[in-house]
Amino acid sequence: MAIRLLLTITSILALASSLAYASDPSPLQDFCVAVNDSRASVFVNGKICKDPKTVTADDFFFSGLNKPGNTSNPVGSKVTPVNVNQLPGLNTLGISLVRIDYAPYGQNPPHTHPRATEILVVVEGTLYVGFVTSNPANPNEKNKLFTKTLYPGDVFVFPEGLIHFQFNTGKTNAVAFAGLSSQNPGVITIANAVFGSNPPISVDVLSRAFQVDANVVKYLQGQFWMNNN
Repeated sequence: MAIRLLLTITSILALASSLAYASDPSPLQDFCVAVNDSRASVFVNGKICKDPKTVTADDFFFSGLNKPGNTSNPVGSKVTPVNVNQLPGLNTLGISLVRIDYAPYGQNPPHTHPRATEILVVVEGTLYVGFVTSNPANPNEKNKLFTKTLYPGDVFVFPEGLIHFQFNTGKTNAVAFAGLSSQNPGVITIANAVFGSNPPISVDVLSRAFQVDANVVKYLQGQFWMNNN
């Protein structure tokens, strides 16, 4: 299992690195290890670099992707990210990684990564996955849905910025790993963003947009919307 996990992660990172140029800019030095800049008075596009003389091997190290995530939540999944916020050595390298655990019939609900293409490989279980295209130029056409059922060893790619999802169709747990072409790909979970924003989006706006009664919108806004990462 350990060897298979290592090969899986290595393959994902190799594939994702080939996509990195689509999002993050190329580095201008060997590395730019991120520092904890939460108190910084200057904001930059990315992270401030650590003094190279103080960089250690631990700045390029992360441990824990062998551990299953807790899927005891309403959506039945857990995303364990390894981006620049967990692994500072990723700063300026244009790549990151996630482990996704799914309970039986759990899902990684419809979401989008505004700054990254995602390439996913299934390690355990069976996943029904898909993505939806952007609005077509012809207003008489509909957004197209692309779906596939994946088994261990299968790979699927989700283009940058497009809404996508994964659903565990099996009676057992499922596990997948995904590489993303950004050090900080970002994630927008559609339902959470639309119905769980703070402050909330106007009921009038949402009822008109979704063509439903205002009480339906109020009900949805009253639900507990949680992120699975």
